[in-house]
Amino acid sequence: MEWFKILPPLVAVAIVIWKKEVILALALSIFVSECLLILDQSSLVPFYGSLNTLERIIAVFSDPGNTRILIFSVMVGALLAYIRDSGGVTGLVKAITSRGLAKSSRQVSLLASFTGVVVFIESNLSVLTAGILSRGLFDKYGLSRAKLAYIIDSTSAPVCILILLNAWGAYVLALLGPYDLGLSAAEILWGSVQFNFYAILTLMVVFYSAYTGKYYGPLARTTVHKRDTETAENTGNEYVEQDSEDKAVFMVIPLLTMVLGMVGFMFWTGNGVLSQGNGSKSVLYATTLSCLVAYFMMLLSKRFTHHQLVKIGFNGMSELLPLVAIVLLSLALGSSLKELETGIYISQIVGDFLPLYLVAPMIFVVAGIISFSTGTSWGTFAILIPIGVPIIQTMGLPPSFILAAILGGGVFGDHCSPISDTTAVSSIASGCDLLEHVKTQLPYALATGVVTILIYLLVGLIIL
Repeated sequence: MEWFKILPPLVAVAIVIWKKEVILALALSIFVSECLLILDQSSLVPFYGSLNTLERIIAVFSDPGNTRILIFSVMVGALLAYIRDSGGVTGLVKAITSRGLAKSSRQVSLLASFTGVVVFIESNLSVLTAGILSRGLFDKYGLSRAKLAYIIDSTSAPVCILILLNAWGAYVLALLGPYDLGLSAAEILWGSVQFNFYAILTLMVVFYSAYTGKYYGPLARTTVHKRDTETAENTGNEYVEQDSEDKAVFMVIPLLTMVLGMVGFMFWTGNGVLSQGNGSKSVLYATTLSCLVAYFMMLLSKRFTHHQLVKIGFNGMSELLPLVAIVLLSLALGSSLKELETGIYISQIVGDFLPLYLVAPMIFVVAGIISFSTGTSWGTFAILIPIGVPIIQTMGLPPSFILAAILGGGVFGDHCSPISDTTAVSSIASGCDLLEHVKTQLPYALATGVVTILIYLLVGLIIL
């Protein structure tokens, strides 16, 4: 009956493919896992399995690190709301455009690319900022909106998963926290950057395209439509013609506070050693400090009252509650699967049928399929990390190498998926039709994905 141990992840994958619902998939997966744990102990398995599912979720809060990550996940919603409602995004757009930093099609393309890199705090914020900033400029210099959608979409997630001083890094740290891999979760996560070949290659292709102006496949044949220019005139300028009180500092200072705070707190909690710092403490402290800075900046500007700021903050928090639910359930699932020893069983199967050098390429492909089917890379991380870590432990694989394959595969599938939230936001922010964006970006993502698989295969042959 050992094969029962793979039922929870199979249930999760089946539900997300069928219903496109990550929260339901994670909840049912936990329920199945808990039922299997008591299969031989009770005749009322569904009843006690349901109760144990609730207890498993509650037990997540018994770990201080998990609780910090959950609080952080809520607070980052308030921070994003403060940055948005203060006019910080608008102010940054004004500051860049007013300084004449976009005088040619190359500069406009590079501006969109660099904006996506600079705003690395959150992928959708990166996409919105770069799209709002560049859409009118792309029309002015004869660049199609599809090209803008490709640039901002293919910049946001790869940057977030490489820089890691953001919600992405904190989320993965939370998923790695319960496991003992001989290194700290922060060391493993930072070590994955050099092996995240998909994210690195994607950014290289984006900057190559932006600098040379050379595009291939369907993207090369896209044109500037009259409706694009009209859209820019009618909707794009609303972000630039707002009240003059909108200031770039309302975005820049809170972001700098958060980034520098993360680095500083990592040094502090690690007694002067960055890689030994406590990730959950650092991100929570830095985000709290950044929220306070944004709050007081807005309060002192005399444009907002305390009550308005409280409402803005809670509205921002509510927008991220689905994400917080995913984080909570993924932590509970990881704990349940660890007790069920699902990962160990899967690693034994993998060890029997796959040579070591094929593990990373296969994990990358599986992550891509799950992410494509669900439209969420974060949900993919939640499903695969609890499975991948025991494979690392049992087969003696490099943790950072396998983690990079999971993270890169999640982003790869996200780029290919028409149901991804980032894909949809990229279309909205750029003013490009959703299907046109998917059709023109897909060849780039697939080509980069194939090259990534070959690199994982080659690196696996060398280091394993």
